[in-house]
Amino acid sequence: MDLVINGSFWIGAAIGALGAVVLLDPAVIDPEYGWRLGFLLGASLALLIFFMRIWLPESPRWLMTHGRAPEAERVVAGIESRVMGAGHVLPAAGLPRVRLRARTHTPLSEVAHVLFHQYRRRTLVGLSLMSGQAFFYNAIFFTYALVLTEFYGIRADHVGWYILPFAAGNFLGPLFLGRLFDVIGRRPMIAFTYVASGVLLTGSGALFAQGTLSAAQQTFAWSVIFFFASAAASSAYLTVSETFPLEIRALAIAFFYAIGTGIGGIAGPWLFGALIDTGSRVNVFGGYLLGAALMIAAGLIAWFFAASAERKPLESVARPLSFLD
Repeated sequence: MDLVINGSFWIGAAIGALGAVVLLDPAVIDPEYGWRLGFLLGASLALLIFFMRIWLPESPRWLMTHGRAPEAERVVAGIESRVMGAGHVLPAAGLPRVRLRARTHTPLSEVAHVLFHQYRRRTLVGLSLMSGQAFFYNAIFFTYALVLTEFYGIRADHVGWYILPFAAGNFLGPLFLGRLFDVIGRRPMIAFTYVASGVLLTGSGALFAQGTLSAAQQTFAWSVIFFFASAAASSAYLTVSETFPLEIRALAIAFFYAIGTGIGGIAGPWLFGALIDTGSRVNVFGGYLLGAALMIAAGLIAWFFAASAERKPLESVARPLSFLD
């Protein structure tokens, strides 16, 4: 479910692409205002999410660690009643009991100890996964339109049509591959999706450098690549949220996302923008090789060092910091 929800980002990307086709069409609206309305469309969706947050229940684990046990009981009781109301039977035997010490926050000194001493191997995995996917995604997606306009002569107001199949591949990947992360396991599926993304990008990049792909064929190649890369990138968020103690799960996502985006999200688009500006397909292929190498390296690191967290309670994957013996 986590991977599918992350993949739903691309449903919004598809809607945005369709909106751009209309808003950037000079026959419909002056482009001077059209691109501004495109940004306004995204902002309006953000306001919708703000109100949806009102109906989102708080995590029972978060409530427990903050001394709000009655609220946690109500949330869990509501979940159980819906499950039983749908005809499912809860297991007779409960899970092992865990005693926690309530706390208002986790000191940053303790966070640093967890990340860089207690779980430094998992930190290596998290940084590798987040940095690799950030460079891979941002370098290619943020320069997607530039490649189509500069090397294939696609009109700017038609680029949205080429984003639609790309968005479809990005959503279908987590949808169809997501359950395998639970069935086959985290480590093999993370490694597979990361390495497959890097290998496929290398192959399509070589064809791009040779000039043998049309715009439609290039789009199809990207759609296939990101069928795997989207599941890989989504699994990076899942990995850093479930392999560290529950008190710092949200902070772990924020930390690794910030570092990964700083490394890959800033450097990637800047580098590819410069490579595209040279007008050389071979130079752009060099950037693709770098992105592929980062993905393959991250996949191999995950294969050797990632935690096997499938079908396990979070408390058994990483002992809570507020655990009482």
